[in-house]
Amino acid sequence: MKTILIHGGRLLDPAAGVDAAKDLLLKDGRVAEIAGPGKIKNTGDAEVIDAKGLVVTPGLVDIHVHFREPGQAHKETIASGSAAAAAGGFTAVAMMPNTAPVNDSPEITRGMQAAERGARVRVFPIGAATRGVKGEAINDYAALKAAGVVAVSDDGLPILKESTMREALASAARHGLTVIQHAEDTNMTAGGSMNAGPVAFRLGLRGMPAEAESQLVERDIRLVGELNDLRPHYHVAHTSTAAAIVAIRKARRNGMRVTCEVAPHHFLLTDEHVAEFNTNAKMCPPLRSAADRDAIVEALMDGVVDSIATDHAPHAAHEKEVEFERAPNGITGLETSLGLSLEWLHHQWKLPLGRVLSLMSAQPAALLNLKGRGTLAVGSFADVLIFDPNAEWKYDAAKTLSKSRNTPFDGWTMRGKVHWTISEGKVAFKAEA
Repeated sequence: MKTILIHGGRLLDPAAGVDAAKDLLLKDGRVAEIAGPGKIKNTGDAEVIDAKGLVVTPGLVDIHVHFREPGQAHKETIASGSAAAAAGGFTAVAMMPNTAPVNDSPEITRGMQAAERGARVRVFPIGAATRGVKGEAINDYAALKAAGVVAVSDDGLPILKESTMREALASAARHGLTVIQHAEDTNMTAGGSMNAGPVAFRLGLRGMPAEAESQLVERDIRLVGELNDLRPHYHVAHTSTAAAIVAIRKARRNGMRVTCEVAPHHFLLTDEHVAEFNTNAKMCPPLRSAADRDAIVEALMDGVVDSIATDHAPHAAHEKEVEFERAPNGITGLETSLGLSLEWLHHQWKLPLGRVLSLMSAQPAALLNLKGRGTLAVGSFADVLIFDPNAEWKYDAAKTLSKSRNTPFDGWTMRGKVHWTISEGKVAFKAEA
């Protein structure tokens, strides 16, 4: 492992409260020294990275990705997914358990972390909350945690049964794990393929009502309140509706450990983007109304949202090139998340750069208790993103490092070009000169 000296850059570390010209020395996979410009001496063995005119910040952390391995390697593998992550500035990702077989055992959890998977960045498995993600019997959370899981979830499916969710929240709290809920009452969404509303009516598609999300969030928050002595941590994945945001906001004011994430597609797009039956605009939860989108943006601005997560969900081209109702849900997002967030949240809507980066690094790392990540304080992991926050570029899905190209953002102009991504002291991505 090389020693790396990064000099000439602007160090922006929201978790440490640093925004200043600083040089960094990375050694043995950790941040070894931080000092003013030119004050760190190169003993001759360090690789030097010139970061003049660039921002040096903690590597991004995505707590919601699907890498499809094991079982669906034609869509994505841990190697290809993590390569896309590195290209997008991510140094750590948390992988959802809806693989084939489902990650509901210590053996599968350990297999996901094996060196032969070829991960470019650190992959943290999320274990299935219930056996086979069937929503009935909960798993052995102690065994899963010992094997390396950082949270439990049945994502892709909800934990619909109230008694099961109560048991999951209680057991996870005892073992220091977060329960991540895919909030969708499938009794209300069966047969639906997009958001219920005027657009679905016009297109002749069966809709998925916003209440399917918000009512399940409200139920779960009630359970969190009933179990408050245990202080369970309940996290809402890919939050998409105004009503769910209202419930989360209220729970936070009442002191509950309730957090949420949103995806770029939900704060940028609406159900109008489905108008031409574009299957790359089909996901679950679906793109919502403009009012829901605006509520998500407001929640990002005022701090109710804790994290930006991609819900990176790759599918092969032939799987998406079918009738809209038959196409699988999901889009890719790791290579576009930073660019979209900087262009719209920062440059267009004036959210401070540090706030945007915190939503993509320090805060998601804290949500899953990923110690030593999301910051560049001395002693932390040498997870570093070096980028130009002002550079404009156009996303070309044909050049993706993912195995899949199912994105609605192909051809979009974005801001913030990644120059280097360094994961635990190793260069995981370097932009072409």
